[in-house]
Amino acid sequence: MKYLVLENMRSAYNVGAMFRTADGAGVDKIFLVGYTPTPIDRFARIQPEIKKTSLGASESISWEHFAEANQLIRHLQTMPCTIVSVEQTDRSVTLQDFVVPETVAYVMGNEVEGVSIEFCAAADIIVDIPMLGEKESLNVSVAAGIILYHGLHL
Repeated sequence: MKYLVLENMRSAYNVGAMFRTADGAGVDKIFLVGYTPTPIDRFARIQPEIKKTSLGASESISWEHFAEANQLIRHLQTMPCTIVSVEQTDRSVTLQDFVVPETVAYVMGNEVEGVSIEFCAAADIIVDIPMLGEKESLNVSVAAGIILYHGLHL
């Protein structure tokens, strides 16, 4: 099983792009946390930017919203899955050294702030994507694509 956690994303376009990529990579469910835009808002309206960039994947992939990171952390810890935060920290292992577990929940953080302290502390492992140029990070939807396809045997 493969899960994707989107924590406090600002951009509905990034969320839609990650739904589309998650569909292609075989993600079973997406967890949306905090103020991350959801495909259907609290007034039961379709979020047009997510629908547009997901090309309908937001309608076919199961998703659930959690208001607080700690709520989802407790939920994930009751499941048999490995929590993997994607972040640059002193605990990070490089993507090349990461072996994908059978059941995994990948945590992608806010576009500016990254993965929260709570999710980094709860992670079974923290993985980073090596950067070879001058920039320190990738767009979160691009990073999600790299992470989700790592280790897939196509």
